Amino acid sequence: MLYNINLNIMNSGKVFLGLLAGLAAGAVLGVLFAPDKGVDTRKKISKKSKDLVDEVKNKYDDFVRGVNEKIESVKQDAEHLKSKASKVTDNI
Repeated sequence: MLYNINLNIMNSGKVFLGLLAGLAAGAVLGVLFAPDKGVDTRKKISKKSKDLVDEVKNKYDDFVRGVNEKIESVKQDAEHLKSKASKVTDNI
């Protein structure tokens, strides 16, 4: 069961990184192909980069929060099972 959770977390991380890479590539290409002056394009790239960094930070925080919640859930389930097993062995 723990192996499946770790595998799911790893797969989620790969999907997350793929989405971020696609987002970054789309933003950069969109700005580079826009018909603006060089100065304006550089400003747009700078702004998009800052926005992207903020978005990545937020997504990363959400991802880490989700992983931590799953870990805590697994810990609680393990404690519950441990308690049940202890009660069963005490009755034997």
